[in-house]
Amino acid sequence: MFSKEQILKQYFGYTGFREGQEALIDHIVHGDDVLGIMPTGAGKSLCFQVPAMLSDGITIVVSPLISLMKDQVQSLVANGIPAAYINSSLSVNQTHKAIENARNGRYKIIYVAPERLDVDDFVSFARSAGITMVTVDEAHCVSQWGQDFRPSYLKITEFIDKLPKRPVISAFTATATREVKEDIVKILRLNRPFIAATGFDRENLYFEVQKPKDKYRAVIDYLKRNPDKSGIIYCATRKAVEQVCEDLQNDRYNATRYHAGLSESERAANQDDFLYDRKTIMVATNAFGMGIDKSNVNFVIHYNMPKNIESYYQEAGRAGRDGTNADCVLLYGGQDVITNQFLIDHTSEQNDLDSETLELIKEKERERLKQVTYYCHTMDCLRSYILRYFGDQSSNYCGNCSNCRQNFETVDILDDSKKILSCICRMRERYGIQMLIDTLRGSRNERIQTLHLDQLSTYGIMKEVPQSRIREIIQYLVLNEYILLTNTEFPVAKLGAKYKELLNSDQPILMKVMTKLEREQKEAKSGNLKAKQYYGEIDQQLFTKLKALRFQIAEESRVPSFVVFSDATLLDMCRKKPTEKDGLLAVSGVGEVKFQRYGERFLKIISEHGAAAAGAALPASADSAPSVEEICESVRRSFVPSEKAVPVSILADMLNSLLLQKGDYKITAIKLANFFMEKGLLQMETAEGRNNRVATALGKEHGIVTVEKTNSAGNTYRQNFYHRQAQQYAANHIEEWIGGA
Repeated sequence: MFSKEQILKQYFGYTGFREGQEALIDHIVHGDDVLGIMPTGAGKSLCFQVPAMLSDGITIVVSPLISLMKDQVQSLVANGIPAAYINSSLSVNQTHKAIENARNGRYKIIYVAPERLDVDDFVSFARSAGITMVTVDEAHCVSQWGQDFRPSYLKITEFIDKLPKRPVISAFTATATREVKEDIVKILRLNRPFIAATGFDRENLYFEVQKPKDKYRAVIDYLKRNPDKSGIIYCATRKAVEQVCEDLQNDRYNATRYHAGLSESERAANQDDFLYDRKTIMVATNAFGMGIDKSNVNFVIHYNMPKNIESYYQEAGRAGRDGTNADCVLLYGGQDVITNQFLIDHTSEQNDLDSETLELIKEKERERLKQVTYYCHTMDCLRSYILRYFGDQSSNYCGNCSNCRQNFETVDILDDSKKILSCICRMRERYGIQMLIDTLRGSRNERIQTLHLDQLSTYGIMKEVPQSRIREIIQYLVLNEYILLTNTEFPVAKLGAKYKELLNSDQPILMKVMTKLEREQKEAKSGNLKAKQYYGEIDQQLFTKLKALRFQIAEESRVPSFVVFSDATLLDMCRKKPTEKDGLLAVSGVGEVKFQRYGERFLKIISEHGAAAAGAALPASADSAPSVEEICESVRRSFVPSEKAVPVSILADMLNSLLLQKGDYKITAIKLANFFMEKGLLQMETAEGRNNRVATALGKEHGIVTVEKTNSAGNTYRQNFYHRQAQQYAANHIEEWIGGA
């Protein structure tokens, strides 16, 4: 009989448990119900997967999304754990086969959709099987007060009641306020559960709020500063997803899209493109991502403000799941509030809820919208704001958010605040913020004059104050309850509960405002810092070789690269550079099963790299730094094409491994693909509504092959592979793009 420590190392490749994991596992093994509240990336899955392997029976995992089940099962099977999923993506025959295998004891863990729990065939199987645990993943979905309530989750307790013996119930979520936590315990009827809340902080995530005039330009600026990084861009509406994705593709970024308006087959194909790194950017609504276990998501950009902090933190938490540094950027615009209010009023219908309950839910959603709006305007630490929202104590400085990295000064806004409140009073609390600002600044627009607002005594009393500063002060007054904004499609500014207190006060009202910084210098410094934090003191050339091998194995196994090994595991290999089995097993994320499958191949790469490095010539001194021409010639001379055809991302890595030895030059996969386009070796082709680069006749002559493949969902897609001739062609023409790299 294995111990929990042996299971952890043998199947998952880890030598120690993270905070909260061991206690949850011990209580489950002893037969206790548990509730684990742990941030995304904290290892919730291990808390029920390890005890599942220690039990004699079957663990049923109730999961809300097909994509979540698919990823989890792929990873479990890759680790040598017998697992399966049963959901609507399977045919009738496949479902019967899965249930038959389960009856025969072929699986230890079975993921099911909540809708499956009242299907006679599955219930019949469950009653005769030895089910020792039912795990509820994304448990907040059971609560009407949660941000992602799913009525189908209410079937869970009915299903458990049908079983001949009550199993252990374990529930897990990444986001739960006190109210939602109490709901989970009550609705799932957890029996005196052990509750572990490990805190919500994700120290590797950088948080930033921007208020750009042009959101798309802000996205492009970010992508230019972070080339070759994989990330998600969340938009509030399908229309915005379509527009942003189309614009990115037109600007030759490797982007795809996901929203509920697409066919199921296209959603599956696009999701696979992202998971398998064929597309580096996913533009999506919040329909995408729950449970997506892609470890190398380097950034999450919210193109629009989400409806609540819970959704924001859950979606942002899809970045940096492997513990490496990642960015979470929210692009705020005033229209976002109006859009979200509309969505709350018109798209949160639950057919099986009575009108009174539905209105209570909407009222709660409006309150959550107010809290996330405050987040976008606070000058305090962004991380601290989020943690306090979830009930965690935190200092007001983290050093890893845009507010903590900015320089602020404190100003007294008492006089300006009184002017604003007086104007609201004289406008009889009938108008929105923009009309208020226009009146205060003395605008001559037609509507101001038609409504005779230019005749008020407060008209033009702040004409010397910039509009942006007035808006900042108004938001501060809203945050501090001096102004109330109505929860309507077009919010109206009214006097808040504390307005009299301010009007009658002579005490200063102090507000932090941002000072002007040299943005370019700041961005350059930030970029260098992130690169150092992300890579540390590692061998970049070895990292490139390991990524290439990982991609090759993933292609052979038809699984995403992160299922083989995460970036964090490859980085640990680069730091430790093991040359024998025990050394590789000491790398975080390498277990016995994965070592048996492909450990020797990684050891071979590391050993060969070490031998090559030992025999390499000493680098040139600083006084004799090579010229661009010398670097190009060195790359052409040193470049050794791969015997196997490779995708553009690996080709870029191969070239960069040589460039980084000679100087501070780098080529991105996007720029390399564009180079082949400019040379006429690739062309853009639209098929089934998707834009793809495909090989031209000239490209085929130079060794580029466009391959049509089929993903695990049965959908076809196209991918370009570059044979030896095409690889050498890129190296031979390196001087044409190195100057702008």
